[in-house]
Amino acid sequence: MFENLLPVVFKNFIDSIFSPPLSFLQMAIDNMNRISLIAGKGINLNHYFGFFSYLPGSLQAVVNSLLGAIIFLAMLQLLKASVRIYILVKDGVKWW
Repeated sequence: MFENLLPVVFKNFIDSIFSPPLSFLQMAIDNMNRISLIAGKGINLNHYFGFFSYLPGSLQAVVNSLLGAIIFLAMLQLLKASVRIYILVKDGVKWW
């Protein structure tokens, strides 16, 4: 709708300013998607921790849930750090 309002020189200049933060945010989103794919597959404790296989099934489910919660909290921490960096960059640019 407003593509032809700005000359190409100004559009390229504005794109060059906002390209680094946008590429950083895109990289953070890609990493989050990759982590969620790994966590979405599930963790089979028998492959990684053989001694957990001696636990009853209910305790194995508890350990699986704990590991899933830890992965989820780690993803939230990464998201929080990404948002914090974005806000710091945004606050650093006074004319934003």
